[in-house]
Amino acid sequence: MQSRTPGTSGTPAPRPGRPRSAAADAAILAATRQALVELGWSKLSMGDVASRAGVAKTTLYRRWTGKNELVVDAVAELFDELRLPDRGSLTADIEGVVLQFAAILARPEARSGLMAVVAESTRDDALRERIRDSIVDRQKRLVLEGRSRAQSRGELPPESDPAESARTVDLIFDVVAGAVVHRTLVSAEPADEVWVRDFTRLLLGGLPAAATP
Repeated sequence: MQSRTPGTSGTPAPRPGRPRSAAADAAILAATRQALVELGWSKLSMGDVASRAGVAKTTLYRRWTGKNELVVDAVAELFDELRLPDRGSLTADIEGVVLQFAAILARPEARSGLMAVVAESTRDDALRERIRDSIVDRQKRLVLEGRSRAQSRGELPPESDPAESARTVDLIFDVVAGAVVHRTLVSAEPADEVWVRDFTRLLLGGLPAAATP
């Protein structure tokens, strides 16, 4: 995958006219997540979301052109809650953020929303691109922050090659996100403290080498 700059916002660009209302945006995104849980992707409509949020449909369409964009942004808002805790070591920091990630995925609105948009994106390149921009690339900030903090502690060496550094960020994110999503959403198993501890140990230490005879 081509490297992108983390932190790209998936929120639609403001259009000319009256200033946007942050309260209306929050109500719309919350209503979208509620509708996803209750109705599912196929039955969710822009009209239903507008009614639940207490806004006019024209207000909704001024912000999002269609259901795909709206649902991705509603899910992305949940993952924006993630923070990298400073727990004193790289190992502990990773365990802390992975537990947060798993807790978000355990929420019905995150689970139903993420699975819906990922399924739809297999047939929609524009939707896949929006998922990358609004969710994937935006959360790579956590990898960058964690690596920088670990380097300042002396736990990781500095990296001098920007291209290699970007590939490393992509790989770390893919490994962590892929493992947690598979564990919680595909296997439907808990990503509890024991699993997270074992996963972090494997992530940082790799598989043990066989003893040399």
